[in-house]
Amino acid sequence: MIIDKKNELYEPSRELHQKFNTLIEDIGEGLWKYCRYLTGSPWDGEDLYQETMLKALGGLYQRWHPTNLKSYLYRIATNTWIDQCRKRKKEIGHLTELDGEIVEEISDHFDIEEALEHLIYLFTPRQTAVFLLMEVFQFTAEEVAGIVKTTPGAIYATTRRVRDKLKRTELAPLKAHESSKKNHKIIQAYLKAFNQGDVEGILKLISDHAHYEASLGFLEVTKEEIRNGSLQYGLPLYKAQEFSLWGKQVIIVLANSETGPLIHDIQYQEIENDQIVYHRSYFFRKELIFAASKELGIPPQLDKHPFLNWRH
Repeated sequence: MIIDKKNELYEPSRELHQKFNTLIEDIGEGLWKYCRYLTGSPWDGEDLYQETMLKALGGLYQRWHPTNLKSYLYRIATNTWIDQCRKRKKEIGHLTELDGEIVEEISDHFDIEEALEHLIYLFTPRQTAVFLLMEVFQFTAEEVAGIVKTTPGAIYATTRRVRDKLKRTELAPLKAHESSKKNHKIIQAYLKAFNQGDVEGILKLISDHAHYEASLGFLEVTKEEIRNGSLQYGLPLYKAQEFSLWGKQVIIVLANSETGPLIHDIQYQEIENDQIVYHRSYFFRKELIFAASKELGIPPQLDKHPFLNWRH
């Protein structure tokens, strides 16, 4: 009897991934929003969210005495973003207490909705993280101190400084991101093949060594893996068309319904030498698709039988 050693690793890891997704179901939406406002971009926030999930899942074996899963995930997201900012030579900032003053809980009301998009431009990454965690996501000062590695006194002081600066700053509307409208012939050929259900037509456009992934779902790295994997059973026979979403030109796959089109998938491709070398699908990314649905005014598809059901 021949035992497939690969499946001894892959299958249990997929089962663990499913259990992990169930465990964080109530945390995901808030964490995605945190990543979005921490980075200042839905796309950068999505990347940070995905990296956080992969780090959290990959590091579970190190958690011998786990306590607060939510704080743990926000800690990974915060530290991952701060590390990325360090690599970009961006000032991280220091968090100091107020000299000679007893700092207490801040309870006065402050409308921060309009300030969220401005935080990254006005404050350092650590200041932004502290303000979001305290004011938006309602962590305690002790919890935030543990997440960003400082003292509760510094957390209170930083929150107060950020609030004071926001009150003194006139927040001008941010300019909308310019979308680089690219009617690339390969993308147009992809759209035509997709809308005709032409799998072979799509495969002809893809590099033999393309990076082809559905984020937090699956990854394929050769054309043969794509042919025998995600495209094995053909295409969903939905309509795909280009949209500008948060400054990026993407493809939205729209499913049919009795009430009109629904967002089934969001895709992004990169072209080199007239071939698709990178294909990214957000099919499994509930938080991103829900946010895109709100942005575009198109409802999300909630039941993606047999893969996903987002009705619960």
